[in-house]
Order: sequence, then C-alpha cells, then structure tokens
Amino acid sequence: MARYIGPRHKPCRRARTPLCQSKRCPVERRPYPPGEHGRGRIRESDYLIQLREKQKLRMMYGVLEKQFRRYYREADRRRGITGDSLLQILEQRLDNVVWRSGLTATRPQARQLVNHGHFRVNGKKVDIPSYQVKPGDEVTVKDRSTDLIVIQHSVDTQGRPVPDWLEVNVDERKIVVSAHPRRDQIDTDINEQLIVELYSK
Repeated sequence: MARYIGPRHKPCRRARTPLCQSKRCPVERRPYPPGEHGRGRIRESDYLIQLREKQKLRMMYGVLEKQFRRYYREADRRRGITGDSLLQILEQRLDNVVWRSGLTATRPQARQLVNHGHFRVNGKKVDIPSYQVKPGDEVTVKDRSTDLIVIQHSVDTQGRPVPDWLEVNVDERKIVVSAHPRRDQIDTDINEQLIVELYSK
C-alpha cells in the first residue's frame, strides 16, 4: 500500500489548510509555508496557485501522484464537467465513504481499517481503500469488528453531517450508497477548475 510517509504537517502548512484533520495542526499557529523562505514569499504565480490546489486535493484524499493522474484521465473521459467527475471519483473511494459515514474519525483511519479487512461490500471482503463503490452497494462492518474501540468512539463523538447520497444505519454499522454524489453535495473546499487548468496545459 503506497502512501505519503513524509512530515505529517508539512503539506498542511504548504496548503495553509489542516489537511491532516488533526485538532492540533500547527497551520493555525504558523499560517505560512514551511522552510526558511516561507514567510518571505509574496508573489504567487498562476502555476503555483494551481499546483497548490492540486496538491491540497491529493493530500486530502491520501492519493499519490500517479494514481491521481489516472483519476484525472478517467474524469476527462467521462461526459460532463471534468472537475465534477474528478471529485465524484475521489468521493466514491471506499475509505472516503467509510469516513463520510461517521464510522471513523479521519480518512487515514478509515484507510487503515479498510486495508486491515474490517469492511465488507455487498457481503464480500474488500481490503482495497481505493475500491470504487457504486449506487446500490452496501458497505458493512465485519461481525467481529462491530465493537472496535475506534469505531465506537467515532460513532459516539461524530459531529459531521452524513451526505445525502449515503444512507447510514449506525447501530447496524451499515452504509448504503444511494446515488452518485453531486458537486453541491461535496463540501470539499477545493476549486477544481484550477486543477483542470493545470492538467490542460
């Protein structure tokens, strides 16, 4: 399983957003890029702004560059707006669906639980975080994992609203994907048009 293993908060400070979803992210105290020249940078080129937006989206969903490019090519082939299709593909990743349902506190936690085989899709074990769910799919927690401390804690402290395209039964630990997510149902703070412009060069 390929993943980012560099400094945890460096991407957050580069993007000036708490991508790590930690309550103690240093971006609040130091809202400028890392490095000795972080504070001194004033002029920002169009390319820098576009690249930062792309890196922000990548780190948000925990996707490496090669996989992200593949997602973009797939979105570009689909009918409709490329940026919306890209976000739709990312939202329909299994680890993101688990996080959106409120069964985990963060996306990295959801990724780990999926990778360790704690979830089933339509009754079959799926341990691939990037697995694309479809409307009608039913995601459940495996019987021996329903009382995991991390899942119970997330359920007890969950304060995020569940998106309309998911139906969640917390008591049964069951998620039903009712539809494809629309752009207005995705609360990700991203300007996807900048990413499309970056890859269109």
